[in-house]
Amino acid sequence: MGFNSADLIQIILTLGVVVVATPILGSYMAKVFQGEKTWLSSLLRPLESGTYRLTGVRENDEMDWKEYFLSLLFFNLIGIVVVMFLQMLQAALPLNPQALPNTSWHLAFNTAASFVTNTNWQAYSGESTLSYLTQMLGLGV
Repeated sequence: MGFNSADLIQIILTLGVVVVATPILGSYMAKVFQGEKTWLSSLLRPLESGTYRLTGVRENDEMDWKEYFLSLLFFNLIGIVVVMFLQMLQAALPLNPQALPNTSWHLAFNTAASFVTNTNWQAYSGESTLSYLTQMLGLGV
């Protein structure tokens, strides 16, 4: 199996984009993580502040291990519930052109727990069991 010229051009272009973008994105990320102002600050700062207010996050407070543990546990619990409901209601949701039926609660739980814990053990046959929406929102996220 050899390379043709289109493959080689694609590889070179991809590497070129990565090499050019790395210092630009790297310096932007460094400024963000150090709390410095960036060229996007005036646009994103109000959105960030509003999100903090809406969710009750205190921007300058740090979490101890117990707060972090509970936040992680709660976030993952929400993730399991959302992915389960996506699977169990997929027949009534959009982006299901094959008209795939809902999954059973135990398959939905198995799949949701598998993806939340990053074990990705699958007891189903991908595209013949889960709709596009379920795969995009539930498994892809």
